Amino acid sequence: MQNQPPRQPDTGTGTTTALPPGGGVFGPRLLSVFGFSRGRNYAFIVVAVIFASLLIAAGVRGAPGVLIPPLERSFGWSRDVISLSAAIGIFLYGLMGPFAAALMESIGLRRTLIGALALMSAATAASTLMTEPWHLMLTWGVLSGLGSGCVAVVLGATVVNRWFKTNRGLIMGLLTASTATGNLIFMPFLAALAQNGGWQPVVWCVALACAVLIPLVFFLLPERPSSIGLQPYGTEGHYQDPPRLQAKDLVSRTLGTLWHAMGHRAFWLLFATFFICGFTTNGLVGTHLIALCGDMGIPEFRAAGLLALMGLFDLFGTTGSGWLTDRYDPRKLLFVYYGIRGLSLVYLPYSDFTVYSLTIFAVFYGLDWIATVPPTLRLANEVFGDRDAPIVFGWIAAGHQIGAACASFFGGYMRTVQGNYVDAFVIAGSTGVIAAFLALLIRDTSRAPALATS
Repeated sequence: MQNQPPRQPDTGTGTTTALPPGGGVFGPRLLSVFGFSRGRNYAFIVVAVIFASLLIAAGVRGAPGVLIPPLERSFGWSRDVISLSAAIGIFLYGLMGPFAAALMESIGLRRTLIGALALMSAATAASTLMTEPWHLMLTWGVLSGLGSGCVAVVLGATVVNRWFKTNRGLIMGLLTASTATGNLIFMPFLAALAQNGGWQPVVWCVALACAVLIPLVFFLLPERPSSIGLQPYGTEGHYQDPPRLQAKDLVSRTLGTLWHAMGHRAFWLLFATFFICGFTTNGLVGTHLIALCGDMGIPEFRAAGLLALMGLFDLFGTTGSGWLTDRYDPRKLLFVYYGIRGLSLVYLPYSDFTVYSLTIFAVFYGLDWIATVPPTLRLANEVFGDRDAPIVFGWIAAGHQIGAACASFFGGYMRTVQGNYVDAFVIAGSTGVIAAFLALLIRDTSRAPALATS
């Protein structure tokens, strides 16, 4: 008797489906023992794996903010030099986004994610051998930037579009909140390591966390719902997977989608607001808040606790933003988010840095740290459609990281030249208010024609 293909558990329709061969099937088979892979519910296992991956990537990108003081003490490098390495990493983190989206379509999501985690682990571990500033630029700048760029918000957008037809805003908000959770979990712990053991324990912790995720992704992450005989969550009726992008078309598809999007006014408004989003979040606050607090006599561990508090509130704020995005006008939501963020940044340098004032800042700023992502993705989907939106959103996210890279270097430069961060935070806050009004100008959300493909 010939061997029969394994059978997929009941999908909720009373039928069974053969499991296709390939990676990522072992996990669903194992979890089916506990009922997790029955029907559409396996989509939430995928969300958990991606949440963990984004959480670790957030730790990688947030670690330079912890490393600034101990690297200054250990090597005598100036703050603008260390900030430049963080800026390079953030810039490449954003630039990789659209290419990562196309890479996931060509060689596969699992291969892309595993390769990225391996690169981040190797690059950060190699930095323990650094003795010159260019070593820092190469490891924490170039290599970790390229790796983490594949484990960024565009990864969440790709997974949401593949695995969900409903509740996309809520799931995207949850995945985006993983960055906040990364700060919540990692920053106080990494700051304690830096304060007590210097910079090397921080590096080893990050490298190990990236390595541990690789087998989790390998065993539990199918390529698509159809890989395990399912349809996207919320699909009604027959669903056909879009054709896979060939590897040879990766660059032309990525750049062609950009050229197509550049002809649409909404793209430039989304790009501009997301540039400011990056300028006012991980570029300035994520990189320099601990150093700013240090200037005010607040120890690194306590300053990292402030980031953790912001992360806690953003965990609720960004997830709530996803829920709101499914129900309300995303442009009005962006107006509120950017306005509150801008005013919070202007307030911070003029506060007295007491527990009370810092808590006020952490609450209001934390609630919309990256709450802008779900409404921005919804607008991209409305304008460019499910097929083009992940790559277009990758380019919009690149604008976010370009803004973050500018703020990372700008903050260090202003601190070196002026001896304080006051003007850097006031300027950043002012751009947040500008973004609030730009968001209201995104009025044309009629579907743009899809990019022609062969």
